[in-house]
Order: sequence, then structure tokens, then C-alpha cells
Amino acid sequence: VNAIESLSNIDVLCTDKTGTLTANRLQFNALYPLNGAPAETIESQLGDFVRSAATTNKTSEAIMAGLPGQPRATADEIPFASARKWSALAFDQPERRGVYVLGAVEMLQRYLPPAAAAGTSTLSRQVQTWSDQGLRVLLFAYNPQVTTLHNGQAEPKLPSLTPLAVVSLSDELRPQTKETITAFKQLGVELKVISGDNPQTVAALAKQVGFPPDVKLVSGPQLAEMSPAEFAQTADEVSIFGRISPEQKEKLVDALLRQGKRVAMMGDGVNDVLSLKKASLGIAMESGSSATRNVADMILLKDSFAALRPAFNEGRRIIGGMSSALFLFLARVTSTTLIIIAVTMTGISFPFDPAQVALTTFTVGIPAFFLTLWARPQVLRRDILSLVARFVFPVSILNMLFGVAIYAWDYFRALEGLSQPDIPERAKFMFESYTGVAFGTEEFGSAAATIAAQGSLSIFISCTAFLLILFLEPPFPFFLGWRRNVSSDKRPALLALGLFILFQIIYFEPLLGSYFGILHKPSGTYFGILGLVVVWFFLIRTVWRAQIFERFLGLDKDSPG
Repeated sequence: VNAIESLSNIDVLCTDKTGTLTANRLQFNALYPLNGAPAETIESQLGDFVRSAATTNKTSEAIMAGLPGQPRATADEIPFASARKWSALAFDQPERRGVYVLGAVEMLQRYLPPAAAAGTSTLSRQVQTWSDQGLRVLLFAYNPQVTTLHNGQAEPKLPSLTPLAVVSLSDELRPQTKETITAFKQLGVELKVISGDNPQTVAALAKQVGFPPDVKLVSGPQLAEMSPAEFAQTADEVSIFGRISPEQKEKLVDALLRQGKRVAMMGDGVNDVLSLKKASLGIAMESGSSATRNVADMILLKDSFAALRPAFNEGRRIIGGMSSALFLFLARVTSTTLIIIAVTMTGISFPFDPAQVALTTFTVGIPAFFLTLWARPQVLRRDILSLVARFVFPVSILNMLFGVAIYAWDYFRALEGLSQPDIPERAKFMFESYTGVAFGTEEFGSAAATIAAQGSLSIFISCTAFLLILFLEPPFPFFLGWRRNVSSDKRPALLALGLFILFQIIYFEPLLGSYFGILHKPSGTYFGILGLVVVWFFLIRTVWRAQIFERFLGLDKDSPG
């Protein structure tokens, strides 16, 4: 639940490409020879290369499935690493001699002859063509004169290389990726793709899932040359990052966090572990590495990228329900506290009877439960305390002013009426049975007046609580004040009506009224209290619509939807 709530609060969603946006089901696409040798010869060399490595990965497995070859004994090896983006094998056999390398074109260019590495070369043009199609592009190169891959200090070292071929691999997007990306963008979440692949390849795939045609992109080597200030600005402004190392992924997430953003990071490989740990929320794929799953806050079962959207909405729905419950509880507590303080300061008796506490079941408990159950997705605002204050304090202050006036008026009116000699016997019996004090004693008048005033106050507070439900989920424009938009869900309005009817049953049924500490009143008094409830309704609606509280305290004049 905590992870789902965190997901609903994110400002930026960063995602890896391979295995996250795509299904990581690589397929060998094509091989483009560069040195004039027959394609069949190079295909055999590449097939032997991937079968001779000590370890395999998705890339080598895809090439094995697409090209013939046989394993051969190796003289030396440098396995693939995310930081290097290439792997190399050395052979020392008559039929296969020399160093062979397969890896990212950008990472191997410095080992190529200047003519081959130039931007106008056949190599560069073919890489650009395939990258624009969203294909993963690799370079296969060799040096037939060298049979070692390490220097005297046992450090990895590549010799100068001759390009043999450009290799392309295809991958498929996960189901509903485009729809999910579009939904997040509509919800105001910024999206960034941070990948170890070629930036053009990443950008081409990103455009397929809904990124704009003019999307900004940058590569890892470019980031490495930036100052901290330029790095932070780039992290904020750019959406596509390619040839990024695991350390750079972590730094990008950290740069976004330092800007006050809440960042979620999605990944599936070991190279994503650092960034997942750094992010506000780490999301891993079920098929991802165990290290990634262990550090993640959330794991997407069946690798379902589409599951993010309902999880995001569920998190915001939880926030919406918690907000409504919070508003109701705090409005009740604050109103009660202010009324107790104000009435006590006047020297009159305590304004609430213990039996009347049970009414909170109908004014707070039941409404909070159903408003949480029926909640709509809402964004958690950063100024949540300010938002709560804008709701609670106007309600509480008006409740205090009206409540104290009603309590004092009914108390002194009842006290005066009980001092008259012609009190009906039924009224005497009712007050005696409730107070336990005999009529005519010194304590009777004060106790009876207190009961009458407490009942009037409870009627007023309960009815205003029912109206708060309509303000939180306005069924019609007439109830707009706290909200600015009418709710499409009419169930809260029916709940408020049902609770009001239930309250009338409690009031008019003597047994129930006595249980909840509310005695039946003369019709004039009762409808007078309901009239004050109507006045209260228009006053609080005016306060919210005119944003009087915000003007008085100089707060931003925005409000919930």
C-alpha cells in the first residue's frame, strides 16, 4: 500500500528501455558487411564468437538463434560489462586467429581507423539508418594480428580494430506501453528513458510509444563532460538518455531528487540497482534480476507495464479517500474543541453530554468510511496543511459562533422557562427522569437547562456535518464552494440524505432520542435551529467561493477540483 501511495505522488517516471519498455525478447535482424568479405563468412565468425564466450546474455542468445556457428577454444576473454558496453575474445588457431570484439559502436569508435569512424562513413550511415528504425545496433570488429586482451598489469586492453560488420537486433514493445505512457503524460507525470543503448535507437523507440518527434536526447559521454550545474539542467530538460552507465543513472535520479521532484525508477537489470535504490520509488519487473527485485519497492507481476496505470490511479484514490476522512475528522474535533473552550469561558455548563458522543458515528464515522470507499483519484498537494486549514478553520469558527449562540440562547431560555410555576407535568417528568434530579431542588433548573441546550447544539452540529458531505462531493452546482467541479458520483449525496433522515428518526423517536442525549423540542425551536443551519450553509459557501480565508491570511487562491 505504501508503494502504491508513493507511486501516486511521483512527478517524474524514469524507465530503462530493454526489458522495461520492451519485452527483452531480442531477435537477430540483419548483418551489414563492411570490409568486403562475404556476409556468410562474417556470419560464421560472429556465430562462433557468441558460442565461444564463457557467459551468455540476451544479445548473444539472439545471435545464436539467428546465425550458425560452433564453439572454439579461446586464448583470452573480456566479458561484457555495462560500463564497457562490449565483450571481446582472442583466438589463437589457424582457422580463427586474432581478437574479435562485439559491442556498442560509440564505445568502439576510438579503436577504429579514422576513415571508418568518420560521420560520413558507410558504418556511420548504416548505424544511423538502423537506429532511426528503433533497432539495437552493434559493431563486430577484429584484429587478426593480436591474440591477447590484457596488458602486463592484467588490465583489459583492446588493440586497434578493423570493422567487420554492423549487426542489428530487434525487440518488441510490451503490450499497452503506448497507452500507459500517454496516460501518465495526461496526468502530468514527466517521463524519461534512461538506457545503455544508442541514443538514436532509444529516441526512435520512445517516439513509437508517444514521445514527441522533437524529443531531446543526450548520451553518456556527453554527460561525462558536463559541469554539475549543466548536468542538473540536462537531467531536468532532456527526456532521452542513451549510452548511460549505472553510475550515471544514479546521478541522474539524484539530480532530479535534488530539484525537489519525486522520482520513480523502473528497471530489470543489475545495472539499474543503484538508480532504483536512489529513487523515491523503485519499480522492478518480475523477470528482472534478483538483485533488482530485492532493492525494488514494487514488482510488476508478469512484467505488466500496463499495471502501472491502475496502480497509479488506486494510489491517488487512496489519497482522495484519506483527504475526505481527514477533513471530516479534523472539522469535528476542531469545532468541538472551540465550542468547549468558548462555552466554558462564558461560565455556562459543559456543552456536550457523553451520550451525544455516539452521534459521531453518523456525522463522522459512517461518512468517512463511505467517502473513502467511493473516493476519486486525487493529487496529493504539497501544501496539504494549508489545504486542511482552509477547510477546517472556516467550518470550525462558524460552528463555534453559531454553536455558542444556540447553546447560550437555549440554556437561558430553558432556565427562565423552568422557573415559571405553570410548567406542564409532562415536561417536569421528562427532565426529572433524564437528570435524576427532583423538580424544585436547587440543582434542577441548571441541569435541565443544560440538557436542553446540549440537545439544541447537537442538532445543529449534526446537520452541518451532513452538509459537509455535500461540499466534499457536490452533486449539483448549487453545492459548489469547497470544490470547483460537480461530482459525477451521486452516492455521497444519497448518503447525506439518508443520514439526515436517520437523524430525524432518532430525534422524533423518544427512546432513541433519550439514548443519544437529544430530547424532543417545541416545533418552533427545532425549525429555528434548522433555519440557522441553512444560514450557516450559505455563509460557509460564501467564505469558500469568495476565498475570504485565503484573502485574510494572504494564501494562494487556489482550491481543490
